[in-house]
Amino acid sequence: MFTPAIANAAPVKNVVLVHGAFADGAGWLGVYEELTKRGYQVKVVQNPLTSLDDDVAATNRLLDLQNGPTILVGHSWGGTVITEAGVHPKVAGLVYVSALSPDAGETTAQQYDGFAPTPEFVLEIGEDGFGFVKPDKFKQGFAHDVSDEQAAFMADSQIPINMSAFGTKLKNAAWRSKPSWAVIATEDKAFDQAMLVHMAERIGAKITKVSGSHALFITRAKEIADTIDEAAKSLGSK
Repeated sequence: MFTPAIANAAPVKNVVLVHGAFADGAGWLGVYEELTKRGYQVKVVQNPLTSLDDDVAATNRLLDLQNGPTILVGHSWGGTVITEAGVHPKVAGLVYVSALSPDAGETTAQQYDGFAPTPEFVLEIGEDGFGFVKPDKFKQGFAHDVSDEQAAFMADSQIPINMSAFGTKLKNAAWRSKPSWAVIATEDKAFDQAMLVHMAERIGAKITKVSGSHALFITRAKEIADTIDEAAKSLGSK
Protein backbone atom coordinates (compact mmCIF):
# COMPACT_ATOMS: atom_id res chain seq x y z
CA MET A 1 0.00 0.00 0.00
CA PHE A 2 1.21 3.49 -0.89
CA THR A 3 2.18 5.63 2.06
CA PRO A 4 4.76 8.33 1.10
CA ALA A 5 3.58 11.71 -0.17
CA ILE A 6 4.33 12.73 -3.75
CA ALA A 7 5.20 16.34 -4.40
CA ASN A 8 5.01 17.71 -7.92
CA ALA A 9 6.43 21.15 -8.69
CA ALA A 10 4.34 21.32 -11.87
CA PRO A 11 0.64 20.56 -12.43
CA VAL A 12 -0.07 17.13 -13.84
CA LYS A 13 -1.34 17.66 -17.39
CA ASN A 14 -0.30 14.41 -19.09
CA VAL A 15 -2.26 11.16 -19.20
CA VAL A 16 -1.30 7.81 -20.72
CA LEU A 17 -4.10 5.25 -21.23
CA VAL A 18 -3.41 1.50 -21.37
CA HIS A 19 -6.05 -0.91 -22.68
CA GLY A 20 -6.61 -4.48 -21.58
CA ALA A 21 -6.92 -7.84 -23.30
CA PHE A 22 -9.34 -8.50 -26.17
CA ALA A 23 -9.50 -4.76 -26.97
CA ASP A 24 -7.35 -1.98 -28.37
CA GLY A 25 -6.70 1.65 -27.63
CA ALA A 26 -9.65 2.89 -29.71
CA GLY A 27 -11.95 2.00 -26.83
CA TRP A 28 -10.52 4.93 -24.90
CA LEU A 29 -11.94 7.48 -27.37
CA GLY A 30 -14.60 8.81 -24.99
CA VAL A 31 -12.12 9.19 -22.12
CA TYR A 32 -9.63 10.81 -24.52
CA GLU A 33 -12.23 13.34 -25.67
CA GLU A 34 -13.31 14.15 -22.12
CA LEU A 35 -9.73 14.73 -20.99
CA THR A 36 -8.57 16.74 -23.98
CA LYS A 37 -11.57 19.06 -23.51
CA ARG A 38 -10.26 19.67 -19.99
CA GLY A 39 -6.80 20.60 -21.24
CA TYR A 40 -4.94 17.34 -20.76
CA GLN A 41 -2.38 15.94 -23.18
CA VAL A 42 -3.43 12.32 -23.69
CA LYS A 43 -1.60 9.42 -25.31
CA VAL A 44 -3.02 5.95 -25.89
CA VAL A 45 -0.86 2.83 -25.77
CA GLN A 46 -1.48 0.06 -28.30
CA ASN A 47 -0.48 -3.10 -26.44
CA PRO A 48 0.65 -6.00 -28.62
CA LEU A 49 -0.70 -8.40 -25.94
CA THR A 50 2.10 -10.81 -26.78
CA SER A 51 3.76 -10.73 -23.34
CA LEU A 52 3.92 -8.60 -20.22
CA ASP A 53 7.38 -7.38 -21.22
CA ASP A 54 6.14 -6.33 -24.66
CA ASP A 55 3.18 -4.43 -23.23
CA VAL A 56 5.37 -2.72 -20.64
CA ALA A 57 7.81 -1.74 -23.39
CA ALA A 58 4.95 -0.23 -25.43
CA THR A 59 3.85 1.75 -22.38
CA ASN A 60 7.35 2.94 -21.52
CA ARG A 61 7.80 4.09 -25.10
CA LEU A 62 5.00 6.63 -24.63
CA LEU A 63 5.99 7.53 -21.07
CA ASP A 64 9.45 8.45 -22.34
CA LEU A 65 7.81 11.03 -24.62
CA GLN A 66 5.90 12.83 -21.85
CA ASN A 67 7.09 16.34 -20.98
CA GLY A 68 6.25 16.19 -17.29
CA PRO A 69 4.42 14.28 -14.56
CA THR A 70 1.87 11.84 -15.91
CA ILE A 71 -1.19 9.91 -14.73
CA LEU A 72 -0.94 6.31 -15.94
CA VAL A 73 -4.29 4.56 -16.43
CA GLY A 74 -4.96 0.87 -17.03
CA HIS A 75 -8.11 -1.14 -17.76
CA SER A 76 -8.34 -4.84 -16.84
CA TRP A 77 -5.07 -6.53 -17.93
CA GLY A 78 -3.78 -2.99 -18.41
CA GLY A 79 -3.70 -2.78 -14.62
CA THR A 80 -0.96 -5.39 -14.55
CA VAL A 81 0.89 -3.42 -17.21
CA ILE A 82 0.72 -0.12 -15.31
CA THR A 83 1.71 -1.86 -12.07
CA GLU A 84 4.96 -2.93 -13.73
CA ALA A 85 5.52 0.15 -15.91
CA GLY A 86 4.36 2.69 -13.34
CA VAL A 87 7.76 2.86 -11.64
CA HIS A 88 8.77 5.05 -14.59
CA PRO A 89 10.02 8.38 -13.15
CA LYS A 90 7.45 10.43 -15.08
CA VAL A 91 4.49 8.59 -13.50
CA ALA A 92 2.94 10.63 -10.70
CA GLY A 93 -0.11 8.47 -10.02
CA LEU A 94 -2.02 5.39 -11.14
CA VAL A 95 -5.68 4.89 -12.04
CA TYR A 96 -7.04 1.33 -12.17
CA VAL A 97 -10.23 0.85 -14.22
CA SER A 98 -11.75 -2.51 -13.20
CA ALA A 99 -8.14 -3.55 -13.33
CA LEU A 100 -5.68 -6.09 -12.01
CA SER A 101 -2.97 -5.02 -9.56
CA PRO A 102 -0.53 -7.79 -8.62
CA ASP A 103 2.34 -7.27 -6.21
CA ALA A 104 5.98 -7.71 -7.13
CA GLY A 105 6.77 -11.42 -7.26
CA GLU A 106 3.13 -12.31 -7.97
CA THR A 107 1.52 -13.35 -11.24
CA THR A 108 -1.70 -11.97 -12.66
CA ALA A 109 -3.26 -15.43 -12.47
CA GLN A 110 -2.73 -15.51 -8.70
CA GLN A 111 -5.13 -12.58 -8.27
CA TYR A 112 -8.06 -14.87 -9.06
CA ASP A 113 -7.25 -17.36 -6.27
CA GLY A 114 -10.02 -17.69 -3.70
CA PHE A 115 -12.61 -15.68 -5.63
CA ALA A 116 -15.78 -16.76 -7.37
CA PRO A 117 -15.64 -17.89 -11.00
CA THR A 118 -17.19 -15.73 -13.72
CA PRO A 119 -19.27 -18.16 -15.81
CA GLU A 120 -20.54 -15.49 -18.22
CA PHE A 121 -16.99 -14.52 -19.24
CA VAL A 122 -15.93 -17.40 -21.50
CA LEU A 123 -12.56 -17.66 -23.24
CA GLU A 124 -11.49 -19.75 -26.21
CA ILE A 125 -7.76 -20.57 -26.18
CA GLY A 126 -6.08 -21.68 -29.40
CA GLU A 127 -3.31 -24.20 -29.86
CA ASP A 128 -0.85 -21.30 -30.03
CA GLY A 129 -1.80 -20.22 -26.50
CA PHE A 130 -3.64 -17.02 -27.47
CA GLY A 131 -7.11 -16.46 -26.06
CA PHE A 132 -10.24 -14.69 -27.30
CA VAL A 133 -13.54 -14.02 -25.56
CA LYS A 134 -15.99 -16.48 -27.08
CA PRO A 135 -17.84 -14.40 -29.71
CA ASP A 136 -21.36 -15.57 -28.85
CA LYS A 137 -20.69 -14.74 -25.18
CA PHE A 138 -18.92 -11.43 -25.78
CA LYS A 139 -21.78 -9.04 -25.12
CA GLN A 140 -23.03 -10.98 -22.11
CA GLY A 141 -19.58 -11.33 -20.51
CA PHE A 142 -17.70 -8.23 -21.63
CA ALA A 143 -20.02 -5.43 -22.72
CA HIS A 144 -23.70 -5.95 -21.91
CA ASP A 145 -24.33 -2.19 -21.78
CA VAL A 146 -23.35 -1.36 -25.38
CA SER A 147 -25.60 -1.80 -28.40
CA ASP A 148 -25.84 -5.14 -30.15
CA GLU A 149 -24.08 -3.63 -33.16
CA GLN A 150 -21.20 -2.26 -31.12
CA ALA A 151 -20.82 -5.51 -29.19
CA ALA A 152 -20.71 -7.45 -32.45
CA PHE A 153 -17.98 -5.18 -33.80
CA MET A 154 -15.99 -5.43 -30.56
CA ALA A 155 -16.27 -9.22 -30.64
CA ASP A 156 -15.19 -9.40 -34.27
CA SER A 157 -12.28 -6.97 -33.85
CA GLN A 158 -10.92 -8.22 -30.52
CA ILE A 159 -7.19 -8.71 -30.08
CA PRO A 160 -6.22 -12.03 -28.48
CA ILE A 161 -3.77 -12.13 -25.59
CA ASN A 162 -0.96 -14.60 -25.09
CA MET A 163 -2.36 -16.40 -22.05
CA SER A 164 1.14 -17.15 -20.77
CA ALA A 165 1.33 -13.45 -19.80
CA PHE A 166 -0.97 -14.22 -16.88
CA GLY A 167 1.72 -16.52 -15.49
CA THR A 168 4.54 -13.95 -15.59
CA LYS A 169 5.79 -12.73 -12.22
CA LEU A 170 6.00 -8.97 -11.83
CA LYS A 171 9.33 -7.38 -10.97
CA ASN A 172 7.78 -4.14 -9.69
CA ALA A 173 4.60 -2.95 -8.01
CA ALA A 174 4.31 0.75 -8.75
CA TRP A 175 1.36 1.13 -6.36
CA ARG A 176 3.81 0.66 -3.48
CA SER A 177 5.48 3.98 -4.31
CA LYS A 178 2.80 5.89 -6.30
CA PRO A 179 -0.69 6.97 -5.15
CA SER A 180 -3.57 5.05 -6.74
CA TRP A 181 -7.22 5.47 -7.64
CA ALA A 182 -9.65 2.75 -8.75
CA VAL A 183 -12.88 2.84 -10.73
CA ILE A 184 -14.88 -0.38 -10.37
CA ALA A 185 -17.82 -1.41 -12.56
CA THR A 186 -20.50 -2.92 -10.35
CA GLU A 187 -21.86 -5.17 -13.13
CA ASP A 188 -18.45 -6.39 -14.30
CA LYS A 189 -18.77 -10.02 -15.43
CA ALA A 190 -15.06 -10.57 -16.09
CA PHE A 191 -14.08 -10.36 -12.41
CA ASP A 192 -15.76 -11.28 -9.15
CA GLN A 193 -16.78 -8.03 -7.42
CA ALA A 194 -15.07 -9.14 -4.24
CA MET A 195 -11.85 -9.61 -6.21
CA LEU A 196 -11.99 -6.09 -7.65
CA VAL A 197 -12.64 -4.54 -4.24
CA HIS A 198 -9.95 -6.65 -2.58
CA MET A 199 -7.33 -5.61 -5.12
CA ALA A 200 -8.24 -1.92 -4.89
CA GLU A 201 -8.25 -1.95 -1.09
CA ARG A 202 -4.96 -3.81 -0.91
CA ILE A 203 -3.17 -1.11 -2.91
CA GLY A 204 -4.75 1.68 -0.89
CA ALA A 205 -6.61 3.12 -3.86
CA LYS A 206 -9.33 5.72 -3.54
CA ILE A 207 -12.31 3.74 -4.89
CA THR A 208 -15.17 4.94 -7.07
CA LYS A 209 -17.91 2.48 -8.02
CA VAL A 210 -19.98 2.99 -11.16
CA SER A 211 -22.83 1.04 -12.69
CA GLY A 212 -21.48 -0.63 -15.81
CA SER A 213 -20.02 -3.67 -17.53
CA HIS A 214 -16.38 -4.65 -17.98
CA ALA A 215 -16.47 -2.25 -20.94
CA LEU A 216 -16.78 0.75 -18.58
CA PHE A 217 -13.75 2.28 -20.30
CA ILE A 218 -16.18 2.86 -23.18
CA THR A 219 -19.54 3.27 -21.45
CA ARG A 220 -18.54 5.32 -18.39
CA ALA A 221 -16.00 7.64 -19.99
CA LYS A 222 -17.06 10.74 -18.06
CA GLU A 223 -16.78 9.09 -14.65
CA ILE A 224 -13.37 7.68 -15.53
CA ALA A 225 -12.21 11.08 -16.80
CA ASP A 226 -13.51 12.63 -13.58
CA THR A 227 -11.35 10.26 -11.52
CA ILE A 228 -8.27 10.93 -13.67
CA ASP A 229 -8.94 14.67 -13.35
CA GLU A 230 -9.26 14.32 -9.57
CA ALA A 231 -5.99 12.39 -9.39
CA ALA A 232 -4.13 14.92 -11.52
CA LYS A 233 -5.41 17.92 -9.59
CA SER A 234 -4.72 16.27 -6.25
CA LEU A 235 -1.13 15.48 -7.16
CA GLY A 236 -0.53 18.79 -8.88
CA SER A 237 -1.57 20.70 -5.77
CA LYS A 238 0.88 19.00 -3.43
